[in-house]
Amino acid sequence: MKKKKNIAQKIEIPKDIDLTIDKNIIALNHDGKEIKRRLYHPGIHIKNENNTILISSEKNSRNEKKIINTYKAHIKNMIHGLVEGYTYKLKICSSHFPMNVSLDNNKLIIKNFFGEKVPRKAKILEGVDIKIEGDIITVKGVDKEKVGQTSANMEKATRITNRDRRVFMDGIYIIDKGGRKIH
Repeated sequence: MKKKKNIAQKIEIPKDIDLTIDKNIIALNHDGKEIKRRLYHPGIHIKNENNTILISSEKNSRNEKKIINTYKAHIKNMIHGLVEGYTYKLKICSSHFPMNVSLDNNKLIIKNFFGEKVPRKAKILEGVDIKIEGDIITVKGVDKEKVGQTSANMEKATRITNRDRRVFMDGIYIIDKGGRKIH
């Protein structure tokens, strides 16, 4: 009978990034910035071998292979975030009423959206920097998921219902995801 071999993936960590693996939590540090992520699945093992992450499994099934590749993508996103960071750009579009956008602690306040008296609010997640310049909002951070979720919160806060979106195009929309233009 032929013995199945273990499936494994290796990820090289750059020299200037500090790596610690404590149980199921992977922590990466670079220039005072830190990203932590919990990656757990029974049967999947994550080890640090000479500044290389080894993700392996005893089972040789499709499911384990998919999970290993997903973990590899998450870790590569963490490394990219620490080295280069993630930047999303959003555009404020207001044709019917002049919209006022401002920052207040961990919230983006949108006033006078379609002439509404009550301001709309969008949550800004921890570790994300926001800059408003004219009608462009720049969202920056080291964690891809937090930057993306903060941008989505802003888009969702100005969502329009019960109106024709071809006519009423007011709102805040993602126009750039770090070099990838959105049309």
